[in-house]
Amino acid sequence: MSFFDTLQEATQQERHTLFNLPIILDALEGRVSLESYRAFLTQAYYHVRHTVPLMMACGARLPTRLEWLRKAVCEYIEDEYGHEQWVLDDIEACGGDRNAVRDGQPSLPIELMVSYLYDLIARDNPVGLFGMVNVLEGTSIALATHAAGSIRERLDLPESAFSYLSSHGALDIEHMQTYRRLMNTLEDPADQAAVIHASKVVYSLYTDMFRGLPRNGENLHASV
Repeated sequence: MSFFDTLQEATQQERHTLFNLPIILDALEGRVSLESYRAFLTQAYYHVRHTVPLMMACGARLPTRLEWLRKAVCEYIEDEYGHEQWVLDDIEACGGDRNAVRDGQPSLPIELMVSYLYDLIARDNPVGLFGMVNVLEGTSIALATHAAGSIRERLDLPESAFSYLSSHGALDIEHMQTYRRLMNTLEDPADQAAVIHASKVVYSLYTDMFRGLPRNGENLHASV
């Protein structure tokens, strides 16, 4: 079995938990309130703005034996640069306050997720950052391809309110194809274990973030 397939198998339970949250099921069917969508974008901003800095830190810490992976990190940085501005643009197009979001604080799960990833790179195995990629890009593909259009119709919002989500559908599908190839080239058992472990941690924290989003006017927090 390829490592990419091993990774998907190892994180199957965590992925199942995330995609069976009521708010995710609502999103996949387009049943999302404006408040919920704004709240999702707000939390997206708080982790997306760290994507490039995290990748830069990862690239700097990769050993020489993984020079091929450093090259891929450089290409990924180029693709991802500035995407946090897309999120702020979408928030504004939804009637939200981009400045308040920009100057605000993330929910605890997102704060912990970002902190964990920086610590992972600095103190442990930087390759583990690719566990984040597995979770976030896989989730955004599902939301973009199955939810964005129906959410936009339900909320009667302009396309300009979905630049982040819609663009990440096609972009992340391409990224995941590259990701599969990269992971299948990753041979060291310690590197593979780091990716699996980080995936599980990020899935758990990302799931907690979605649990805390308001759903149909109610704030579910961890009671879902």
